[in-house]
Amino acid sequence: MKFADIGQQLRAYRMESGMRAEEIAARLGVSRAALYRYEKGEVIKLETIRRLAELLKVSPLALLGIGIEYFARPAAFQERLRGLEEQADQVLQIGFPYCDLLTSDGFDGALAEAWRQAAPPGAEGTAMLAQADQALGALIARKRLHAARRPTVIAVLGEAAIGSFLSQGLCYGLDLPPATRERCKEAARQEVLALASLMDSMPLGLQIGLTRGPQPAAPFVVLRGRERAHVVTSPLSAELPAGAQVGVAGITAADEAVAAHQRIAETIWREALKGPEAAERLRELARRAVLLAD
Repeated sequence: MKFADIGQQLRAYRMESGMRAEEIAARLGVSRAALYRYEKGEVIKLETIRRLAELLKVSPLALLGIGIEYFARPAAFQERLRGLEEQADQVLQIGFPYCDLLTSDGFDGALAEAWRQAAPPGAEGTAMLAQADQALGALIARKRLHAARRPTVIAVLGEAAIGSFLSQGLCYGLDLPPATRERCKEAARQEVLALASLMDSMPLGLQIGLTRGPQPAAPFVVLRGRERAHVVTSPLSAELPAGAQVGVAGITAADEAVAAHQRIAETIWREALKGPEAAERLRELARRAVLLAD
């Protein structure tokens, strides 16, 4: 057993449960400090894992990283994703309109503004903003981790997904004032143009393609570490605060799942546009979005 891995999963499942650390520690019969030490990778007994799994309403196998992990709370999912990215040497992403780890500070600023504008008055809005701050903090932490570690990133963007992203803007689905909605559309356009520039220069450790043909029904990510690989599928978006989305993310290290997704990814990558041709196509999509908006 790798106790550091168990600790990361324990933290994510604690967040998924909605229970406070103090409550879990008290019901487990340990101090809060001891619980935090478990989350940091301290040796933990199998009996303690069994009791924690019972408290968190997951299987002991899930805490051991066996089988499929499920997350319905966006913050818990982001935390688990951060833990996996911390160990990944390669990030393979298929079918998204952008890559979370490559987004700009302008992207973060547009998210923060949209979430503030969408928050209702009163206690509900206060709670939503607290969740939004947590989600934005998790995204920024993931990007800083990526900048420090520099794993290889291979991303095949979906043209249909990019078209929707440009026409709708960031945070589609939130009820926003017209001015904020326009800023979200402009932020989306800037992200697409930044990706086009990366396609032109193609920095070391980064490969980006654009697929115009058949695309997976659900985008996915394969995270490869030195010893294990994980497949991540999720309807939960980094663009939306917790109260504005409902869905269940799935994560698995099953060999057959990783192999199946890898085969699909390799086929899509071979047929994708790359380099200046792909970059020009992205710029064309961005220009077309502006003309349609006018």
